[in-house]
Amino acid sequence: MKKTLFLAIIFLGLVSCDFSDYILEQNYDFTTVFEKSGGTETATYQQVIDFYEDLAAVYPQVNIRKIGETDSGKPLTLAIYSKSNSFDLDELRKENTIILINNGIHPGESDGIDATMMLFRDLAQDSIDLPKNTVIATIPIYNIGGALNRNSNSRTNQNGPKSYGFRGNARNFDLNRDFIKADTKNTRAFYEIFHMVDPDIFVDTHVSNGADYQYTLTHLFTQHDQMGGELGKYINIDWKPALEKALRKKDWEMTPYVNVFNDIPENGFSQFLDTPRYSTGYTSLWNTLGLMIETHMLKPYDKRVRGTYEVLRSVIDIADEDSKMIKKLRAQATGNFPKQENYRYDFTIDSSEVSSLTFKGFEAETIKSEVTGMNRLKYDTTKPFTKEIDYYESFKPTRQVAIPKGYVIPQGWWPVIDLLKLNKVKMTEFEKDTAISAEVYLIKDFKTRERSYEGHYPHYDTKITSSNRKVVVREGDVFVPINQKAAKYIMATLEPTAPDSFFNWNFFDSVLQQKEGFSPYVFEDVARELLDDYPKLEEEFLEKKENDREFAADWYAQLDWIHKRSSHYEKSHLRYPIFRVNR
Repeated sequence: MKKTLFLAIIFLGLVSCDFSDYILEQNYDFTTVFEKSGGTETATYQQVIDFYEDLAAVYPQVNIRKIGETDSGKPLTLAIYSKSNSFDLDELRKENTIILINNGIHPGESDGIDATMMLFRDLAQDSIDLPKNTVIATIPIYNIGGALNRNSNSRTNQNGPKSYGFRGNARNFDLNRDFIKADTKNTRAFYEIFHMVDPDIFVDTHVSNGADYQYTLTHLFTQHDQMGGELGKYINIDWKPALEKALRKKDWEMTPYVNVFNDIPENGFSQFLDTPRYSTGYTSLWNTLGLMIETHMLKPYDKRVRGTYEVLRSVIDIADEDSKMIKKLRAQATGNFPKQENYRYDFTIDSSEVSSLTFKGFEAETIKSEVTGMNRLKYDTTKPFTKEIDYYESFKPTRQVAIPKGYVIPQGWWPVIDLLKLNKVKMTEFEKDTAISAEVYLIKDFKTRERSYEGHYPHYDTKITSSNRKVVVREGDVFVPINQKAAKYIMATLEPTAPDSFFNWNFFDSVLQQKEGFSPYVFEDVARELLDDYPKLEEEFLEKKENDREFAADWYAQLDWIHKRSSHYEKSHLRYPIFRVNR
């Protein structure tokens, strides 16, 4: 009798729980704005956040966290789907592949925002096949300020949705150029999320500009040669073909991102090189596999969103299938890099390596413009074609440098130290003043952009000279060892000739300005004494005057030349202030 009563109570309890869950679910409508509108509209920022919060309130497989602060004043939202209902990322990471989906970095390109909402709902409601070994995290909208700046006109050439966000953030920064310089609070909040999640795969959702062609979906993978090693090979030989094959089975064809502007694709094109300023270039510094989904701007919004949804599902399937392989290759890449002899960087197209790409485009012609009266390009969508075209997906490094034991950063350069700390870079402080032997760089030459670019006038084509010297290190200065997880990030930012180095992003421009000079009428006598005391200096001086007419005609340049070779010239001018400690 007691056993029967006990079982009855348990049964009623279970029925009660199921019934209450059912009632709770009925109080929420998880049909997205996109679906309600028949595929013509995208959700507002608040509608997106409300959707995920409601989803987490009903389904224990979904967790919501608010992290950091953005330039808009609002925090980033992180949503996590875990089939096990556990959200301890350190524990989940041991047995699962983790995918991080970033949406709305350009909020006018909203396809991924709506696709990921439907994906999380379908996973939570168990209406699609659930991953066995994969946890999915998403930043529902990264550029909150841009999402709040809603309009219907700024995406001039885009076919829907009816209204959407703006590309610039609350301070008008393009966030997909900010991953190294971190001018925005958005990026600094992203750092916190990225290093907490430590994803094996990172997916960023976009909409393309440029040429017209038949495809709705294009992909932009982390450039495999730049990634390097077995992980780079996996991207090119395994991951990319697997994704293309999976999409074809669903009757969705996918092609490489068509990196063509003001030209036609059949003339051939190259893979886009994602340097560390871009999201997938940054995440690859931690050996995270990166993918940008680029839908085509002229295709209907409904088709673009549903295509993005299918890509995300296929990425999850591949991650589930290759979970152990991906985690193994990432661990190997992280452990092997600091042991390498050289760091290879500044990649460029290897024109000797050409692939043949089967491409589905539209015939194009050059006609006279009715607006300008000059020639213009026009695609004829009634004339599709399939052609074999040249595709350049191989890149080669143009520079390399020996990997050091580490770097010394004087404490006065705290903005750089702060960014390293935000990126979980390990460092130690010197406990007392000391003199060490280090490699010192001098900035020999560089070029600078003439127009403002993302709040900077970045440098490029930077050239340096180096020498080994005794350097005085003060108590409180920091040593950054290279043998750590952040090794690639350290090299990419601290080597001044790297494309997206802190030097090229203007962090050290103060050393480019000479702070002390001389009064010519006083220095004339000093200069004469120097030439008298150092015959070799005078010999070099006279030779330069004889061979350089411009120099011979400029009295100030002559005095300045002598001054720069004297003990009066400041040592900090053009000296890169971070020092290398070699192995």
